[in-house]
Amino acid sequence: MRYSSGAVEALIEEFTKLPGIGRKTAQRLTMHVLQARRSEVDKLAAALIDVKEKVIRCSVCQNITDRGADPCHICTSSGRDRTVICVVESPTEVLAFEKTGHYKGLYHVLHGVISPLDGVGPDDIKVRELIMRTASGSAGEVREVVLALNPSVEGETTSLYISKLLKPLGISVTRIARGIPVGAELEFIDEATLSRAMEGRTAI
Repeated sequence: MRYSSGAVEALIEEFTKLPGIGRKTAQRLTMHVLQARRSEVDKLAAALIDVKEKVIRCSVCQNITDRGADPCHICTSSGRDRTVICVVESPTEVLAFEKTGHYKGLYHVLHGVISPLDGVGPDDIKVRELIMRTASGSAGEVREVVLALNPSVEGETTSLYISKLLKPLGISVTRIARGIPVGAELEFIDEATLSRAMEGRTAI
């Protein structure tokens, strides 16, 4: 069923483009927007625009940060262990590890994994930036890189590729323990499991 209002249909269509949002959910969200106060809708619209205009990738770790806060607060923190870098697929995994309160090292966000079937190669993700970061003189303090990619075929492929590039640099390459189920996504793993996985990381 289509609504008689073109504006309503247009908003429903935009909501359905969001991940995990079907038409019924999109309709409920649209009805919520219609019933909300104008000031609330203005705040939502402003927040959406701000995300596109003010959020950038950290020039060091590639995690998301605000314009004017580059490098990000994790990279500049004096309380972090600068000898360890945890490599993750997306910013959501940084949040997952930070919630555990256990890991105190640095991060590197790849923004994807190698997936030949999807046309994604090493040059399409932030592997080069990781190698440059670990090989540069200013980052010579890095002694360990922890690969914390999702346990999928693509994650394994990416882990092996990165490992082959890092080992000649004399850097210890480890991966988080296998307490995480195959096929699971790290952002949905509970804090206790993530903490144990980080503690039980193994050499590759």
